[in-house]
Amino acid sequence: MCCTLMLLFARPVAPASRGLMSPAPAPTPPAAPAVSPATPIAPARAPTTRHFTWNVEYILWAPDCTQHGMIGINGSFPGPTITANAGDRIVVVVNNHLDTEGVVVHWHGIRQIGTPWADGTASISQCAIDPGESFTYDFTVDKAGTFFYHGHFGMQRAAGLYGSLIVNVPEGKKEPFHYDGELNMLLSDWYHEAVYAQAAGLERKDKHFQWIGEPQAILINGKGQYDCTLGDVGEFQKGIRHNAEKCDARKGKQVEDACDKDCSADANKVEADCKAKECSGKQGEEMKACDGECGMKAAKEKAVCDDEKKVSCEVIMKSECGPFCRKTQCGPVVFDVEPGKTYRLRIASTTSLASLNVQVQGHKMVMVEADGNYVDPFVVDDVDIYSGESYSILLKTNPNSKGSFWISVGVRGRKPKTLPALAILKYSNTGSSVLLPTTMPPETPDWESVNRSKTFTYNIKAAAGTEKPVESTDPPMVLLNTQDVVEDHIKWAINHVSLGLPSTPYLGAYLYGMEEDVFNTTEAPHTFNSKYNISKPPEEQDPDGKTPTTVSNQVYRFPNGRVMDVVIQNANMRKRDTSEVHPWHLHGHDFWVMGYGEGRYEHERDAKTLNMVNPPLRNTVVVFPFGWTALRFVADNPGVWAFHCHIEPHLHMGMGVIFAEGVEKLHTLKEAPKEAFMCGVVSSRGTPAKPLAPAGSPSP
Repeated sequence: MCCTLMLLFARPVAPASRGLMSPAPAPTPPAAPAVSPATPIAPARAPTTRHFTWNVEYILWAPDCTQHGMIGINGSFPGPTITANAGDRIVVVVNNHLDTEGVVVHWHGIRQIGTPWADGTASISQCAIDPGESFTYDFTVDKAGTFFYHGHFGMQRAAGLYGSLIVNVPEGKKEPFHYDGELNMLLSDWYHEAVYAQAAGLERKDKHFQWIGEPQAILINGKGQYDCTLGDVGEFQKGIRHNAEKCDARKGKQVEDACDKDCSADANKVEADCKAKECSGKQGEEMKACDGECGMKAAKEKAVCDDEKKVSCEVIMKSECGPFCRKTQCGPVVFDVEPGKTYRLRIASTTSLASLNVQVQGHKMVMVEADGNYVDPFVVDDVDIYSGESYSILLKTNPNSKGSFWISVGVRGRKPKTLPALAILKYSNTGSSVLLPTTMPPETPDWESVNRSKTFTYNIKAAAGTEKPVESTDPPMVLLNTQDVVEDHIKWAINHVSLGLPSTPYLGAYLYGMEEDVFNTTEAPHTFNSKYNISKPPEEQDPDGKTPTTVSNQVYRFPNGRVMDVVIQNANMRKRDTSEVHPWHLHGHDFWVMGYGEGRYEHERDAKTLNMVNPPLRNTVVVFPFGWTALRFVADNPGVWAFHCHIEPHLHMGMGVIFAEGVEKLHTLKEAPKEAFMCGVVSSRGTPAKPLAPAGSPSP
């Protein structure tokens, strides 16, 4: 039995500047939850080993109610959630059942201390797992937090290869805040065009270049809704604000008729089945009585369906959005809660492109964790989240509320042509059946309100007791983020170098002493032309500011223990007066976010503004348009680590760099699995069974 649902969206409002704490159009919210220590519930126990076996395979799935081919794990999407305690050992056997491509799995936010070959980055930490082959990831989760995993080969994350990874504090330990239960929200975007076609469009020559466009749906835990009636969604000139008052009565009547037809069909089937089973062979009064009982069963069935129709068709239909059926693969996610409790809502974003905003109708929230690190708690009405980021927020339910509330997830930072995703926060005193909220969903903030995003981001500070940043005496490495044309192809580049990965993993090259045969060992540029004008496109630079852009597989190499200051400098793209938001993710590390600024970074001036008191620790950080972001970390985790924009097509177009740190110490680590490196030059040379100790060290 399937009733037709219609998506409901907030009424438009006149454009206005909205502050960080703008209230959602919802019932009076409960007070924000207090942050107080939790009580240990069990004695501490030794870490354990958790084993998993995954078959990565092509599946047919309908995440937004339209079926497409995608990548799943063990026949499902999203992939299974891994839950562990800090200190546990994780062993995952990945069997590649993809007939046409390799695969790797990256454990986003896990630092892989002592196990750099388990990072899961093709051509960097390992060879891709060939079709029909297997690889065992074996690593320790060293800290608690909200993490996730995803494919890191080609654009497989956008094809659906991802899932949640939740690491709790060890049993017997306690968090610095109290909560009664957990809710997990993994966000992503979804495209109907296959990632292979997306990649082909990005790789076409300049005049034929094809951008991937905006996603067709936003997914919450793998579920979303696409409005097939909108086609290319070209009518969304004002973004995603919808006006329920414009609902066409004729359209609503069509939807209601469809629900009536479904209910009647179900009732007729119940009656027919009943008569065939119960009334066969009966005659006269017996037959009449049996017919009456079957008719009553059918009427009851129709009444139940009509009740659902009343909510789903009379409430939800009052919008401009197209119908969809409540199927298990795309129906709205329902989060069950009890009144008067505090819940830890874990939110992580694995989107390919979209920056998002999350609102929970009628509820204030308290931010307590970012990327697996505690933050100084602060109250929010909504949460901006960029690809690669994760948060924990405390949500307190109202002791006197009943019914359901909308959770709305909308697009930020780009002019959206994608409907907001909706989930339901359902109070336990509502009843067993899902009761859809009877009010409009909260309206997500203006997509172009950059200042609002900055305010939210700048408010994130480290919690008391967080390790302070170490002192640094060296000038920072400044990475200019630009877009340019290289050999008639559009590329993203860092300091005018677009990243092209080698066929042999960097880590294998260092372990087997084959650096010269695998990649360009000339040090990548640590800064850019001082005459370069970040406010102009590359084609409009003055002659003394122009620098040719190249494609290269160069690396930045640091000695073990060096304190690294890195500034990401955003600049104008090829289109005049245009600069985009970029979320940058560092593998193998957390880093201190030392500060943000507008315009061009000037060390003598801007170093004085950096936060040495309570900079947050993160593994992903955003750089705003025409601005800079400064970060610091200690290169004390021997390995080869990617640092890149977490927007999937941007990385595909070269927006990333490679950090090789402490490689002179690799031979002191646990022995690497040989199969991680048996491709490219390492394989063709007939290498020894064990890796060699890398030769030489970088200059201090």
